[in-house]
Amino acid sequence: MIDMHLMDYMREQLGLVNLDFVRYKHQTIDWSLRMIGLVGGRGVGKSTLVLQHILMERERQNALYVSADRSYFAQHTLVEVATDFIKEGGTHLYIDEIHKYPNWSTELKEIYDGHPSLHIIFTGSSVLDLLRGQADLSRRAVMYSMQGLSFREYLEMFHRIEMPVYTFDDIVGNRVDPAILPHPLPLFRQYLREGYYPFSREGAFFSRLDQIVTQTLEVDIPQYASMTVSTGRKLRRLMAIVAQSAPFKPDYSSIANALGVSRNVLPDYFLYMERAGMIGQLRDETGGLRSLGKVEKVFVDNTNLMYALGNVGTNMGNLRETFFYNQTRDICDTISSKQSDFVIGEHTFEVGGKKKGGAQIEEIPNGHIVKDDIEYGHGRVVPLWTFGLLY
Repeated sequence: MIDMHLMDYMREQLGLVNLDFVRYKHQTIDWSLRMIGLVGGRGVGKSTLVLQHILMERERQNALYVSADRSYFAQHTLVEVATDFIKEGGTHLYIDEIHKYPNWSTELKEIYDGHPSLHIIFTGSSVLDLLRGQADLSRRAVMYSMQGLSFREYLEMFHRIEMPVYTFDDIVGNRVDPAILPHPLPLFRQYLREGYYPFSREGAFFSRLDQIVTQTLEVDIPQYASMTVSTGRKLRRLMAIVAQSAPFKPDYSSIANALGVSRNVLPDYFLYMERAGMIGQLRDETGGLRSLGKVEKVFVDNTNLMYALGNVGTNMGNLRETFFYNQTRDICDTISSKQSDFVIGEHTFEVGGKKKGGAQIEEIPNGHIVKDDIEYGHGRVVPLWTFGLLY
């Protein structure tokens, strides 16, 4: 029999969410699959999305939502919960914070193989452990990755301004309807500062964000990589170096000297930080976390983190490039350009302010100037904010 404490916890959590706004990822997930993993950085809204899905499917599912970091699991196993749940007619088991549970991938395999009628949906704040466990769940779990709010989502969630998702071709072709959002720039400035994380409307935003940075760098990554406490602190110092300089081409030797570590460990440190949603790495070919391309630039992951870490100042150029890379990488294969800033498919992009000239892309076929501080574009000139409408 399912423990009533688990049922009470699920009812309590469902009572905290509504369906007024649902993240973009919901419609891209194939919820009919038997095992789904939803991964991403801390604070991007994975738990809320799962709870919203339960509300949507209440009439068709016998669902149970549990959080693997609850004290209940100090004396009980996920296998036990799943077995009892099946006996009571359960069809869908939702497990949050799965990375907090020891041997989670082994037990998920056992549940999957032992209960073929049960659907299992799990999430975790640390993309690191989930990626490591994916090898054990090959041919079983389908993994989905989720990042923070797009500018389009921010407009809907915070200001009730609904805009359609535009394709990449629509945006580079300047086909965004100006009537939908007549004056985008003031709202765009707000988004750059505190619109990427859904929890920003709960107050004390930068304090909460600093806690996420600390937890990720000093707990999540060290646990995953079996680092010492002192090494975890060095990751925080490494993040400070990134924040002061990003976007920058990494000089591993000088960074290693500053941290007092071997140069050889730095590529791994950067990869851990990228997977955990702290930084982005722009490569020279075939983008994505599994890319073997050479890292050409290291970015702070998103503009909100730049503000939180004090990496804005007067250098708006860094902010603009960070926004462009962050918003395009989830939909497009964004790589570095030898002639300019970015390449997506056959298109080359130079990012700058409204006075940015076009000399750098004059001789480049399908070259574009992406300008900040303009509302609408024409020809080769594309407004920066419109790249926030891709998802």
